[in-house]
Amino acid sequence: MKNSAHLGRAIVAAIALLAGATAVQAQSSVTAYGRLNLTVERQKEGNVSKTVLQNNSSRIGFKGTEDMGGGLKAGFQLEHGFNADTGTQSQTAFWARQSEVNVGGAFGTVRLGNFTSEAYYATADYISNHNHDTGRSSDAFYAYVGRNTNKIAYRLPSLGPVTVEGAMSLHETTNGSGKNSYDLAANYQAGPLHLGAGYEKNDKANQFAVRVFYELGDFGLGAYVQRDENGYGANYGKRTTTRLSAMYTLGGLTEFHLNWGHAGNYSDYFKATGIRGDSSANQFTAGINYKLSKRTKVYGFYTKVDDKGTIYGDFSSLAVGLRHNF
Repeated sequence: MKNSAHLGRAIVAAIALLAGATAVQAQSSVTAYGRLNLTVERQKEGNVSKTVLQNNSSRIGFKGTEDMGGGLKAGFQLEHGFNADTGTQSQTAFWARQSEVNVGGAFGTVRLGNFTSEAYYATADYISNHNHDTGRSSDAFYAYVGRNTNKIAYRLPSLGPVTVEGAMSLHETTNGSGKNSYDLAANYQAGPLHLGAGYEKNDKANQFAVRVFYELGDFGLGAYVQRDENGYGANYGKRTTTRLSAMYTLGGLTEFHLNWGHAGNYSDYFKATGIRGDSSANQFTAGINYKLSKRTKVYGFYTKVDDKGTIYGDFSSLAVGLRHNF
């Protein structure tokens, strides 16, 4: 009986030790984060002027990782967009900004759920620095043709200065009429040189873009060129969009920004709409940001869209804003 008691205590101790080791191996962490970003703006849309308190993609989110040992990690991210000026949600679905689960290791990373195309992050978003490509000063011409929902993505393992990710968004129709959407992105970074490329295809709409950003001391210079087909309307044909951006940082606290974009004519715009004339447009933005801290800044900008046709609409805004990250 005494030996049995000793054996029982040894088994209990071994189980406890194993449980402790498992808990150490499977360490997890969850982080809450967000951004509140508001501007007071004097906007003019067509011939109508108004003063507004403008939300600029405010959001709150949660993300976490679990280290399962052996180089294997699981993670998730949930992100909700809301209007900080009214307190209402900014999109129809509550987690419309992001809702994904992922697992990664030496084989790369697999992502499942709802998330923004990496093709956009690799090109347009990368050079839109003055207000993080949000609000009414955001890029008015970039053709985002992919879908975010029902998405399966795979990111290759580390390739030094290169990252590559491909994704497919399932159409989930039962009658076979729908089509899957696809996107592919690649980034390259070596010292001051940053390169990117992105491709998306969604039925008859598709786009391909390349981007360059170069750091030269206190200056940052960026550009992208995009070629899209039917990006802003069915059967509009093909169009080339270009955007240039420049940033100068003074004393590490003050940023000066200039941004200019041009959307070319759609090749089949008249055939699709019956509207003759120029379907191109230009956008100019000038901005200044001042960092109050690592997480808070005040800023101002002026942006103007000059629409030669009827696709984008004439628009201008003079704004001053406050952004806080947490």
